[in-house]
Amino acid sequence: MIKIINLSSPILICVAAVIFNLIASFAARNLNLPLFLDTGGTIFVAMLSGYVPGIAVGFATNLLNSLADESEMYYCSISIFVAIYITFLARRGFFQSFLKTLLIIPPLALTTTFLTEVIENFLFCTGVVQAVNEIQMNFTATFLKELVDKAFLVLVMFFAIKFVPSQITTLFRELGQKQAPLSAEMKKEVYRRKCPISSLRTKVLLMLMLSSLFIAASIAAISYRIFEQAAFNVQIKIAEGVASIAASEIAPEKVDDYIKLGRAAEGYNEIEKKLYAIKNSNIDIKFLTVYKFSEDGCRVVFDLDTENVKASAPGELIALDKNYPYSDDLIAGKAIDYIISDSDYGRILTIYKPIYDDGGQCACYVAIDFSLDLISEYGRAFISKVLALFSGCFVFIFIIGLRFVENHIILPVNTMAYCTRNFAYDNKEFCENNVERIRDLRIHTGDEIENLYTALLKTTQDVLIYFEKLRRAKRQVAEMDKIAHRDSLTGLKNKVAYDEATARLDKKISEGKAEFCIAMVDVNYLKRVNDTYGHERGNEYLINAGKLICLVFGAEHVYRIGGDEFVVIIEGEKISLCKYFVNQFKAEMARKNSNTLLKPWEKVSAAVGTAFYNAGVDKTSDEVFKRADKEMYENKLAMKAARTD
Repeated sequence: MIKIINLSSPILICVAAVIFNLIASFAARNLNLPLFLDTGGTIFVAMLSGYVPGIAVGFATNLLNSLADESEMYYCSISIFVAIYITFLARRGFFQSFLKTLLIIPPLALTTTFLTEVIENFLFCTGVVQAVNEIQMNFTATFLKELVDKAFLVLVMFFAIKFVPSQITTLFRELGQKQAPLSAEMKKEVYRRKCPISSLRTKVLLMLMLSSLFIAASIAAISYRIFEQAAFNVQIKIAEGVASIAASEIAPEKVDDYIKLGRAAEGYNEIEKKLYAIKNSNIDIKFLTVYKFSEDGCRVVFDLDTENVKASAPGELIALDKNYPYSDDLIAGKAIDYIISDSDYGRILTIYKPIYDDGGQCACYVAIDFSLDLISEYGRAFISKVLALFSGCFVFIFIIGLRFVENHIILPVNTMAYCTRNFAYDNKEFCENNVERIRDLRIHTGDEIENLYTALLKTTQDVLIYFEKLRRAKRQVAEMDKIAHRDSLTGLKNKVAYDEATARLDKKISEGKAEFCIAMVDVNYLKRVNDTYGHERGNEYLINAGKLICLVFGAEHVYRIGGDEFVVIIEGEKISLCKYFVNQFKAEMARKNSNTLLKPWEKVSAAVGTAFYNAGVDKTSDEVFKRADKEMYENKLAMKAARTD
């Protein structure tokens, strides 16, 4: 049965850690403590050796704190760094020693201080925040605060972790794994980072990183475009509204008087004051003028002074630029859409608001130039916020994605590769242990990886069965080969084995490497024993003769090639002993034959003949055999044992 990991304990611990962070940070802010106290729960969970749980606690803490203070989310990456740093050290046993625990605090405080300074100065330089607290601007003061904060939290959690059962730590460490826990040996091999550059882990890492960056860049670009368009539309509406208000203050029937008399015209100064009030109501209004367009140019009706440009006098004629694309429409009194242009004053939005008299004729235009620089500033601040927020979110998503891929793909594939790489088929017991090792992985990802594992397990089991059958077949073949090369009566090598041996000798002769002798042994009186005592006793007689031959010459050299014929082939250093063996054999026969206690079939009588291979004379082993056979027959005649029937 596959052991299902109980997720309730890790979830409850992570929720409690988030709540602890929120309460502690709230208390630190409201009691004006010189501490942050917002990473205690994160440190505790990270000490349990869980990358993803620690990062999740840190991310959730900043996310929930940002509901009350938006800036909290900008520091999310710091909480995530703390989780990664503590988990990395916890997995290497740093928090088992109080001294090592003390040593990791200064680097942690120094790094978090540096990250805090980078984030705050980045936000300040990009205009996200208007001012930075003096204490935060002081690196030394910030470091001391971080040092006290991290020392307090790390030491508190160091002692708190002692009360946590080891099973919980193991549960956090193996959280998310989709297979059985690995043995120490297998874990060492599987997690050893000796991977090629093009390994699956590297490819997945790059894919996650590039895809995350691509998504982030796409979202930032799209969001900025939407923001810019929305801000631009709002600015247009504001500019049109301001132009309409300004136009409502001007009486079209008095425009000619304003041009002719200027400030001496009735009501001119009052209207000019109102126009100044309208201009000063919005800092984005760079210029506010009223013009009357005609073929000979445009006449100034109203023109307001600015900080850098003095206004034109009422009635002043300004020549029109012939290349200005809107000249004809302005002269004709038509409505003009908004105009965006780049000038010495930055990017400008120009609105021409026509003022019509009772007859429907355009008396003049209210022209307002709106600065769009504020939109660019807002855009930079917006992008800066996105980058600050995304830095933490990116790490959070990246780590979760990486751990998911590690547990669902990398680790199962590497463990399967390790088991198959160390598979051995030459030893049945070892082979069965390897199959059992693969079975004990118990991979249950619920996807194609699990299908691959199931197929691998079945294949190895089938291969094991196949190789067992193959080994059994080899044993059967060996037994059959043994039977084919053994004499069924005496158990000695038979004529088939003798033919193979002579073929091997003939090959050595052709290569000039032969060195052997042959002894021919022919048993006497076999027919007499068969006729007198029966074939069973005759068989015993042959068996006893074979035993005696083997006792003297060695069973590995003896062949039974016929009913009562035996051949001995001796090679190498024992050739010099051949004559000795023959004499020994004859002596043993004489001893047995003189023993009156032995039955006739227990005694042995045989003629022996020997021949030595003569290099340069003998072309085949058969020539040596024939000489031995001839000498044997001569010996048989001398023993008066030659058959005459």
